[in-house]
Amino acid sequence: MPPMIVKNPRALKEWVGKEIGVTEWFRVSQERIEQFAEATEDRQWIHVDRTKASKESPYGATIAHGFLTLSMISHLLKELIQIQSGVRLAVNYGLNRVRFPSAVRADSRICARVALLTLKELSDSVEATYTVAVECEQSEKPGCVAEWIVRYYT
Repeated sequence: MPPMIVKNPRALKEWVGKEIGVTEWFRVSQERIEQFAEATEDRQWIHVDRTKASKESPYGATIAHGFLTLSMISHLLKELIQIQSGVRLAVNYGLNRVRFPSAVRADSRICARVALLTLKELSDSVEATYTVAVECEQSEKPGCVAEWIVRYYT
């Protein structure tokens, strides 16, 4: 899906309360999971030991860290929205209500379903709160749901 193009951050106001769209599928490889494990010092066997995970894990395979799945939201949103001008700097301002309803198995694909919950104009920026559901291929439940706050400094 080509990105939604808006002139500037304030033009997002017409999307408040609406779904913006769904991203393309993105593969979460075992290599990416292992790189994340190294970067975060979280080398729990459920993420990095394929043999043990295939035998002892309730998922029958290694799984992505919840925080890895969450961190992919930034990449996925960039694929969905392009702001043409008026943004000096975009900053991850924080998250609300983060949950991990299901595991993301290694080498599975995810996509993000994104809606704009609120848009607030501040003196030096526009603050957007997005609802994001990271859906997993072949899973009824999403791998992650969150409200993500982005500040677009103008």
